[in-house]
Amino acid sequence: MMLNRRHIRVKVMQTMYAFKGGESDDFSKDQKFLLFSIDNMYNLYLLLMSLLLEVQKRAENDLQKKQKKHLATKEDKDPNRKFVNNQVLQILKNNLPLKNQLESYKITNWNLDSEYVDIIFKAIISSDLYKDYMQTKVSDFKEDKDFIVDIFKEVIAPNEKLYDYMEDKNLTWLDDLPTVNTTILKLLRKVKTTSSENHFTPNLYKDVEDKQFAIDLFKKTLLNKTAINKEIELKTQNWDADRIANVDYVLLQMAICELQNFSSIPVKVTINEYLEIAKEYSTPKSSIFINGILDKLVKEYATAGKFNKIGRGLM
Repeated sequence: MMLNRRHIRVKVMQTMYAFKGGESDDFSKDQKFLLFSIDNMYNLYLLLMSLLLEVQKRAENDLQKKQKKHLATKEDKDPNRKFVNNQVLQILKNNLPLKNQLESYKITNWNLDSEYVDIIFKAIISSDLYKDYMQTKVSDFKEDKDFIVDIFKEVIAPNEKLYDYMEDKNLTWLDDLPTVNTTILKLLRKVKTTSSENHFTPNLYKDVEDKQFAIDLFKKTLLNKTAINKEIELKTQNWDADRIANVDYVLLQMAICELQNFSSIPVKVTINEYLEIAKEYSTPKSSIFINGILDKLVKEYATAGKFNKIGRGLM
């Protein structure tokens, strides 16, 4: 599973932020866009996995070229194949479900943009990690795995040229990158020689409920916009409306909708999630502002018995 609920909320926030209609307008297009931008995360995941495969291929070609050189040295003729034969890279290379996904999602970027494969390959072979790893010619599975994990974490994920490439290809990918990188690292760390074939083709959503949560949160926030905005206005009378950041307004709308309409989500969870998102996506003072408003509303709802939370410990 790649997506967590916070990332779903961020996706809803971005779609809400871009939505220019009112609550009576048809927003099926925007809902499609929301689900498309979530699905697009999987494309990013596959793109980075295929980059690992391309780097292995590039290393293989490099060795073959050296062996065919007119004046090949002893080392050229009998090279250290440790990186090329890395057991984790071999598992990826022979993984049929991954291969099928790469084909069905048409992940062919590196054929056209092969210079990025070169950039990453050169960054790997010039790293200290690589030099240390290649000091011996044989390794066990653990050493192979640790090496790929470290290379991904320290060479591939932070590469600025790769980051710029992602930004050019798809703007929403920049928000997805931390989640996707974390997923890849988790899968690499957990891989075993006995892992199932589907180890590298994770589900995007944890379950059907999570996908439904994305749709419901988006729809219910839009459908109740007028009533929610009135609640916000009553609580922000001392604030100049133009000075409230647009993102804060959207986050407040979503948080209020969640408090009112999602009976199985604890109040504390809702508040914490939106404060964390505000810290990351809005102004430095946003979380204090949002917390103040939500705090007042929660006290009012509790007093008026407006909460219909089910289950223990949900308040």
